[in-house]
Amino acid sequence: MDQIMKERVDLLEQWIRKSDNVVFFGGAGVSTESGIPDFRSVDGLYNQQYDYPPETIISHSFYRRNPEEFYRFYKNKMLFPEAKPNAAHLALAKLEQQRKVRAVITQNIDGLHQAAGSREVLELHGSVHRNYCTRCGKFFDLSAILEMEGVPRCECGGIIKPDVVLYEEGLDQTTLQRAVRYIQEADVLIIGGTSLTVYPAAGLIDYYKGKKLVLINKTATPMDGRADLVINERIGEVFRRFLDS
Repeated sequence: MDQIMKERVDLLEQWIRKSDNVVFFGGAGVSTESGIPDFRSVDGLYNQQYDYPPETIISHSFYRRNPEEFYRFYKNKMLFPEAKPNAAHLALAKLEQQRKVRAVITQNIDGLHQAAGSREVLELHGSVHRNYCTRCGKFFDLSAILEMEGVPRCECGGIIKPDVVLYEEGLDQTTLQRAVRYIQEADVLIIGGTSLTVYPAAGLIDYYKGKKLVLINKTATPMDGRADLVINERIGEVFRRFLDS
């Protein structure tokens, strides 16, 4: 980390230490250091070759039309049961325990924030750890889905659907409204590991009215010009110091 970035991280630490109302909003980049691939990076899912584009396979209409192919892709490319929380997940959980971080808002579906110990986690795109029978509504955890061959089915015969937001599906409005409220009331808003190109999630930045908007991402984002502090570093590297203090 060069001197300029180190000074920026120092400033971030000052802001967090002086606040009791930090909100974190994270994307796929938060989990890449746990071995979960980013969708849009050079080696991410969207740059690999399949019979159908990933956007098509993980759409609601494709899931309904071809659940076998949907689940083949979903199990192979979207489930990472061995992944462990990294420094960013662990630091955010610690900062919540210290009553610094009020909430974590995430676009990720991997459950790693909860695994790290965070309690107030708003999952905009759902979670692979929650699965429900589309016929009777029975709940199934991730391990149950992994044990089933092919298309997971309930004892009643219904197909089990993961509680994740597919393309063509809307976000849960209650979760979205809670996220908006946390962002509106935040003193410090930290946005990390997201390209800020996916809507409606990317539009959440518009609700922040404070003066301490922090963007942490390895590469530039379209919103950098609106930020009060931009840190182009790996997010785990930035948050690691909070584990040591």
